[in-house]
Amino acid sequence: VFLDLEPTVIDEVRTGTYRQLFHPEQLISGKEDAANNFARGHYTIGKEIVDLCLDRIRKLADNCTGLQGFLVFNSVGGGTGSGLGSLLLERLSVDYGKKSKLGFTVYPSPQVSTAVVEPYNSVLSTHSLLEHTDVAVMLDNEAVYDICRRQLDIERPTYTNLNRLISQVISSLTASLRFDGALNVDVTEFQTNLVPYPRIHFMLSSYAPIISAEKAYHEQLSVAEITNSVFEPASMMAKCDPRHGKYMACCLMYRGDVVPKDVNAAVATIKTKRTIQFVDWCPTGFKCGINYQPPTVVPGGDLAKVMRAVCMISNST
Repeated sequence: VFLDLEPTVIDEVRTGTYRQLFHPEQLISGKEDAANNFARGHYTIGKEIVDLCLDRIRKLADNCTGLQGFLVFNSVGGGTGSGLGSLLLERLSVDYGKKSKLGFTVYPSPQVSTAVVEPYNSVLSTHSLLEHTDVAVMLDNEAVYDICRRQLDIERPTYTNLNRLISQVISSLTASLRFDGALNVDVTEFQTNLVPYPRIHFMLSSYAPIISAEKAYHEQLSVAEITNSVFEPASMMAKCDPRHGKYMACCLMYRGDVVPKDVNAAVATIKTKRTIQFVDWCPTGFKCGINYQPPTVVPGGDLAKVMRAVCMISNST
């Protein structure tokens, strides 16, 4: 279900290349936006559209044989993402009770900003992210911009470039839900593996290899190499250096041509030479999962088609 308070962005989906994938009823847009105002998104305009949205969600939920939970994607810098996003999370908690909710949230970046009130919006919506999501993966545009610039040589990345990169990460996270894997097979297992206490559920994510198609021809990316690069602060999808904090949990999700022997070797190397510290009350294990479905790319996208990829999601301070 796609939801926005103003029509322009959703109209692009309605007319875009992939319009056949979505039922028109699932694309919901209002007439005027929330003007970067949390209260407007949450109380004023949001409450008019939220019932329609919950109705569409209910229709989809009724078609499920065993609904595991919800994946919620929003940004918390603007008014709609923060205000209406929070309202929707609260209402989902009321309607579906204990069903898990995984949030993928784009936070405002330290340097790049589109509106002056972004910090206020995100602080206001973080409250409902704390209470009403079970796992929240933090992303920020500046970090993803830098990855596009540095690793894909895109001089001026567009939102399309950013979204494609983020969707690659999310696709890796959910691959285990969609294809048969061994780790994080259902939504609740993410929680079990990554959340020590219910309120400490904000995750960092990173992905490798991020290389453009031109470079991919003369690089053979081994399991050890891609494992090393997901721990680099430069690969993190949020501007945050995990070397300054401690890890509480860490999941490595491999996909493609990967065998457990290589994974164990790569992780052992990292344990010995890396500056990865775990908190003393947590086991220092890395959860590793392998999906034999090779990573896919969007036709005409920026990323190279590779044989193997890894996505890390970690809970650190």
